[in-house]
Amino acid sequence: MSRKEKKEQKQRQATRQLINTRAITDYSLQTYGHGELVYFIIKPSNISVLSEASVSARIYALMTVLKGMAEIEMCCLNSRENFEDNKRFLKSRVEQEDNPAVRKLLEADLTFLDRIQVQMATAREFLIIIRLRDEKESEVFPYLNRIEKTLREQGFSVKRAGKEDIKRLLAVYFEQNVTTERFEDFDGERWIIFGD
Repeated sequence: MSRKEKKEQKQRQATRQLINTRAITDYSLQTYGHGELVYFIIKPSNISVLSEASVSARIYALMTVLKGMAEIEMCCLNSRENFEDNKRFLKSRVEQEDNPAVRKLLEADLTFLDRIQVQMATAREFLIIIRLRDEKESEVFPYLNRIEKTLREQGFSVKRAGKEDIKRLLAVYFEQNVTTERFEDFDGERWIIFGD
């Protein structure tokens, strides 16, 4: 296949194919050819207030989980908005602005974004990802329950991600901007009025 043909084929792909997302179920993200991903959201510990022994115990617990389950993948991402692009824009505007009153307002906006970002500095999400491939449907939930139980036994505060959690994770990962409480399954879904 030539480069031109590959480019044309890529342009014909749907958005879901480009981001490798076939469907979102009540408990997983189904991909095109890379299995079904199940996410476990781990609530992070504030290690800055833990003793050295407690931090060592947390590390050992994670090591125990990782040694016991080779199929685990891990991901860490922001759970809220990222303001870096906005801050860069405001800094460049401050440098370009001649009007002192406008410059002062831009600097106030920049200070405000800095304050918000500091408050959200601990807004990280740690994910344990299990990739299901060709598992029998009757074995999936016992397998996932066993993993969740193992994580809890090692002292982790864990929750299996549901459909809305997965949508939010994708929004943060791809857009770095979460400004909605509920994500639509279809564009414009909120505007459809269902009749009786």
